[in-house]
Amino acid sequence: MERQDANLWLQDHPEIESALVTVCDLNGMLRGTRVPVAQIGKLCDAGLRIPLAALGVDVWGEEIAQQDPLFPSREAIGRGGMIERGLLPMTWADPPAILAPMTLSCANGDPFPADPRRALEEITRRFAALGLTPVVATELEFYLVNPEPDLPEPPNSPVSGKQLHSDDVYSVDELLHFDNFLSDVFDACREQGIPADAAISENGAGQFEINMMHVPDPLRAADDAILFKQTVRGVARKHGLAATFMAKPYGALSGSGFHVHFSLIDKDGRNVFDDGGPQGTDLLWHAVAGLLHTMAECTLTFAPHENSYRRLAPGSHAPSAIAWGYENRTVAVRIPGGSHKARRIEHRVAGADANPYLVLASILGGALMGIEGKWDPAAPITGNAYDQDLPHLPLDWASAIEAFKVGAHVPAIYNPQLQRMLTACKTQELRVFNRRVTDFEYHTYLETV
Repeated sequence: MERQDANLWLQDHPEIESALVTVCDLNGMLRGTRVPVAQIGKLCDAGLRIPLAALGVDVWGEEIAQQDPLFPSREAIGRGGMIERGLLPMTWADPPAILAPMTLSCANGDPFPADPRRALEEITRRFAALGLTPVVATELEFYLVNPEPDLPEPPNSPVSGKQLHSDDVYSVDELLHFDNFLSDVFDACREQGIPADAAISENGAGQFEINMMHVPDPLRAADDAILFKQTVRGVARKHGLAATFMAKPYGALSGSGFHVHFSLIDKDGRNVFDDGGPQGTDLLWHAVAGLLHTMAECTLTFAPHENSYRRLAPGSHAPSAIAWGYENRTVAVRIPGGSHKARRIEHRVAGADANPYLVLASILGGALMGIEGKWDPAAPITGNAYDQDLPHLPLDWASAIEAFKVGAHVPAIYNPQLQRMLTACKTQELRVFNRRVTDFEYHTYLETV
């Protein structure tokens, strides 16, 4: 964003006093600093000095205790530059504030290869070199919860005052009861240019899904998802609620997914997956093969946390088999029906807790490998994939970390530095979890074994 454009924007918004200048770390969390709006012009010109290691901290914000010589130290300083979105109003903030998202470069001006947004940018560039543009839409699920207890519980209806208690899927009443919250979310999305489309009441008490419209720009789609999560959490707090994008906040209720739909268009705007019929082109099949071949190695980007694997457990209504099919919601990769003109691929593996930049980089990077290699997939699955003997995703966090660390296909999608940093980050988090003994373990074993 140019200084002149920023100054004009701020002149139209005299109520704004401060800005949150942020970068997105490997966990999909925004990190940065609060600055007075008077400094925005300077940031447009020179950017913001940010330690490179800020992108590689663990989920608790702790530095990674790792000795890799290429891992950035706290002394290694990069420079953040504002992304094309410019200044974004945080309409739920009190007092009003703006968000200034940035992407990170090294001190010499080169893109920082472990910046998740840079990873997706590189995959997008590789598609452009082939004369192709990914058209992407995302679907994000989340739960509203009561903000007071330490453990999640369904919220009270703003209309009846009673706590939600049933899995009222596609409930119109639930949408109406939380209409003020949803209206504020859609208003905030409109202010930020986030193409929020439809909202539905999902399969858990207090669970909602909001879909995004297709956009011919993967970076923008990932930006939208990051900003959307921030917006939902902020608007929920404004309404006396809390919102969580945990993959599985309740053991017995549905998890929250992050489904991605994409197609590819050529320089003339033609959908290269469309063959005029229900099957799709050879290019679609190659893309599917790439997704399947790289899925196990990239599972860590789809399921990055300990809690993520509760959602991916076999039979839990989330895909665990590495398989694809037409109009089959039990497989990881689905080809939706409908008009052949909208022929596309739906990737159903990622949880709502995942980093959108890494999710899209893994999906589009895998598809690109299949297209470039002209790989062919196994036959599409018919029937219930859960009941069939199929190759499966890593079923636990440690296995997914190891698969990403040694994966033969990972370096073709990610810069080795990002691969090392994400592996180190997740290994450190796993060690912390392994040192904690849960209350349930005490209740089960303390006086029993």
